[in-house]
Amino acid sequence: MSDPQTAPVPGRIMAAEMAEQPAVLRRILDEGAPKIFDIAARIAARNPRFVLLTARGTSDNAALYAKYLVEILLGKPAGLTSMSTTTAYGAKPDLTDVLVVTVSQSGGSPDLVASTKAAREAGAITLAVTNNASSPLAEVSEFHIDVLAGPEKALPATKTYTAELLSLYLLVEGLRGGDGAAARELPELAAGILARQPEVKALAERYRFAQRLVITSRGYGYPTAREAALKLMETTYIPASPFSGADLLHGPLAMVDNVSPVIAIVPEGKGGEALQPVLDRLRGRGADLVVIGQRQQVDAASAGFVLPAGVPEEVQTVLEILPLQLLAYEVTIARGQDPDAPRALAKVTETH
Repeated sequence: MSDPQTAPVPGRIMAAEMAEQPAVLRRILDEGAPKIFDIAARIAARNPRFVLLTARGTSDNAALYAKYLVEILLGKPAGLTSMSTTTAYGAKPDLTDVLVVTVSQSGGSPDLVASTKAAREAGAITLAVTNNASSPLAEVSEFHIDVLAGPEKALPATKTYTAELLSLYLLVEGLRGGDGAAARELPELAAGILARQPEVKALAERYRFAQRLVITSRGYGYPTAREAALKLMETTYIPASPFSGADLLHGPLAMVDNVSPVIAIVPEGKGGEALQPVLDRLRGRGADLVVIGQRQQVDAASAGFVLPAGVPEEVQTVLEILPLQLLAYEVTIARGQDPDAPRALAKVTETH
């Protein structure tokens, strides 16, 4: 039998990696940005027609964020690929002058490698965004961005996710000739949010015995809703359904009642404005509504977490997820589980 005094503390690895995020964001801005801007300039000189993004899991949510950036800031069409069309069905699309960005923490999943290789053979400009510069994915791609997060040992991805978000933002900034100024305060703001963990621990008591959750947002906040749902499901095992606010009104709202826990991520800006009718409908149904957003939105809800004001909407996504990572951690601990090692999961998921 193991000695209780020497047994690993549940969640210690996840907690340590969440705490590293301000330093990781600073490293990207100081060390990674010049390399990212150089790659972006080389790609921009080739004037890609549109952008395709390839990823799975947590990285898929980062890719969705990049899709919003590309369409809003670059004005180019962007889409999320279905890898099985090439890996399972053998489709051979013409990808001449298309930028294909593959996002993966490990860069080791066979389907990501195979689809990226196929894209390059089909004429695409291929870019891998990973936390492993020597990965198979990096090797088959024409360009590679290292997100500089350092080794991530906890199964739930935290620091690699925010590192991917910031790296993808800087990529898009570079493609449009920007300087990434909107991101400069992110490390300090992230540290301030993570220091408020006791607030989140108190909030977590609401969900200790929850049977299901609904998480919603719009615009740049929608990838956060999806990532928050994924984190909560893989650590707490509570079924969490993420919806765009617009989609929530198209039917799923019917499952929300006065005992339904709903978490709304309300960006400061156009995404939050678009979400307002959804918040009104949720309040009208008496939902237990928790808001991650600005003070006035939190005050109008059952509870919430106030985010820093005045942050440009296109980079708020990096900060929005932080209290939700903490929430997944705290709820998991409260339920007597270990967030470092969720059941049935592996750090590198090998799909084909």
